[in-house]
Amino acid sequence: MTKLTLTSLLLLLPLIFIVLTSAPPTIASEAATKGYSKSIPRFLGKFAYPNRGKPFQYETRYFEQRLDHFSIADLPKFRQRYLISTRHWTGPDRMGPIFLYCGNEGDIEWFAANTGFVWDMAPRFGAMVLFPEHRYYGESMPYGSRDKAYANAASLSYLTAEQALADFAVLVTNLKRNLSAEGCPVVLFGGSYGGMLAAWMRLKYPHIAIGALASSAPILQFEDIVPPETFYDIVSNNFKRESISCFDTIKKSWDVLISEGQKNDGLKQLTKAFRLCRDLKRTEDLYDWLDSAYSFLAMVNYPYPSDFLMPLPGHPIKEVCRKMDSCPEGTSVLERIFEGVSVYYNYTGKVECFQLDDDPHGMDGWNWQACTEMVMPMASSRESSMFPTYDYNYSSFQEECWKDFSVKPRPTWITTEFGGHEFKTTLKVFGSNIIFSNGLLDPWSGGSVLQNISETVVALVTEEGNALIIFHSEQTITVVHPYSSTSIMLDLPSGIHPQAGRTPCNIVLNAVNSKRSLHVNGFGAHHIDLRSSTAEDPDWLVEQRAFEVKLIKGWIEDYHQKRNSVFSI
Repeated sequence: MTKLTLTSLLLLLPLIFIVLTSAPPTIASEAATKGYSKSIPRFLGKFAYPNRGKPFQYETRYFEQRLDHFSIADLPKFRQRYLISTRHWTGPDRMGPIFLYCGNEGDIEWFAANTGFVWDMAPRFGAMVLFPEHRYYGESMPYGSRDKAYANAASLSYLTAEQALADFAVLVTNLKRNLSAEGCPVVLFGGSYGGMLAAWMRLKYPHIAIGALASSAPILQFEDIVPPETFYDIVSNNFKRESISCFDTIKKSWDVLISEGQKNDGLKQLTKAFRLCRDLKRTEDLYDWLDSAYSFLAMVNYPYPSDFLMPLPGHPIKEVCRKMDSCPEGTSVLERIFEGVSVYYNYTGKVECFQLDDDPHGMDGWNWQACTEMVMPMASSRESSMFPTYDYNYSSFQEECWKDFSVKPRPTWITTEFGGHEFKTTLKVFGSNIIFSNGLLDPWSGGSVLQNISETVVALVTEEGNALIIFHSEQTITVVHPYSSTSIMLDLPSGIHPQAGRTPCNIVLNAVNSKRSLHVNGFGAHHIDLRSSTAEDPDWLVEQRAFEVKLIKGWIEDYHQKRNSVFSI
C-alpha cells in the first residue's frame, strides 16, 4: 500500500508504513503542519500479506458475493475467500457453535495464523472455525483482479465496512442453511479493525451472532469522542516509562532530521546513515519510517518474544531504549535513533538495507477506507508527545483525499451508521454480549471502550504499572489511565480499600474483578489475548483468557436455554 503523508490520510486498528525489503502492504495516514509530513497511525494490514506458513488446519473455499448488498442493481458478483475448519465441530445435531473471525484489511491467512485463541478454543467448545476475508483484500477482489478493483473511485465505492459486514452475514447464513445448521450459534471475534467489525456486527446483526469478542477495537476514535492526541500520547508514554533520556532523544531527533535533510548533501548522508536501499528523495519518507516503527512498537510491546509484525524480543521498547541509551558518549542523536530503530526493523541482523517505499500503485484499500468513512482524527501534543507537535487539520486531509481518490471524506458517517456519541447509553440500551478487551500499552486503547457498560457489555483492560486512584466517596473511585487522559469510575465492593494516589494495579484488580468492571494487570499490548497460548504467557493473560472463555460459554449456554424454552412452548 502506499503511504499517504500527513499531508495525506488517516489511520492504523489503524502510518504509512515502510517495510523491510521483504515486508508486504497495508494502511493509511493524514495531514499535519510545520513543513514536514507526518504519517497517521494505522492498523496491522501491512503485515497481513502474505502468510508465514500455515500453523492451523483448514480448507480454503470461495463464496459468490453480491457487489452491492443494498441495491437491486445487476452488478457483477465476486468470489469471497474464506477459511473453514470443521475438525472439532460437533455438527448441527448437537448445535455446535460457529466461531467467526471478522476479516481485517489484509490477507485472511495471516489473520488466521495470528489468532490462535480461536483455534485453541475450538476443541473445547466443539466449534466450527470460520475466517471470511474482507472484500478488496487478499484474494477477495471484485471485478476479478486487484487492478480492476482499485482502478478508480467508482470501482472502489463498494469497499465499505457496511458491505463487509453484509458479506459476513450472507456467508454464514448461507453456510448454516446448506449444512442444516440454522440452530448453531455464531460467536464473533476480531482484533483491531476486525474487532471494530465484530462489535458493529453484533449490534447490526444480533439475530445472526449471539456475541462478540472485540479486541483492541477503537470504535470511539471518530470525530471528537476522544481527544485526537490520545494515540500519540500513549505511544510516547510507552517510551517515557522505560527511559526519559530515550524519550528525549526521539523528541529531539525530528528537528535534527529535518536540519540534516536541508544540507547540500543531507539526503545522501541520511541514506548512508540509515542504510537505505535507494537514495532518499525526501526527508518525509524517513520521518514516516521512524514514526511507523515507534507506533508499531507500542502496539506489539509484548512481554515475550514474538514475530507478529517483525521478529522482536520481549519488551521491545525496553530494548530499543537500552540500545539508544547505551551508545558511547559523543554518539550523535541520529546514530542513537538508528541503533534503536534497528531493534524493530532488523532485530535478527539479517537485513542488509532498508526499503522505504510501499505499494507502487498508491491505491491501497485502507487508504481508501480512511479517506471515505474511517476518518480518525489524529494530533500530537506539545508536552506529552515525543513526536512533532501538530493539530488535526481536516481541510488538508480533505484536499489529499480529493487529490488521491477524487472523493470527499464522510467524517460523521461511522458514528451515524454504528454510533459513538453517547456510546454508553447506546450500548446499554441496544447492546449485549460484547467483550471489549484492551491493553493499556496499546495506543489504540484510548479509542476503545474501557469500562463496563452493563452485565453483558464488559471491558477487560490489561496494563502494567500504577493506576492513579481518585476517591469520590468511600466506595467510589476513578482509575486514571497511566498513559493517557482516559479515566474510569468504579464502585468498589465492600472490604476493598485502595489508597489514593498511585496504587499498584493488582490492588485495583482485586477491587474490580468481583464487580466485573475492569481487569488491570500485566503487559497489555495490541489484541494480545487473541494470540496463541504459550508457556511464556504471564498469569494475568492466562486469567484474562479464562474469563473470556467463561463469558463466551455463558452466552452459548444462555442461547441454548432460551432456544429450548421457546421450542418447548
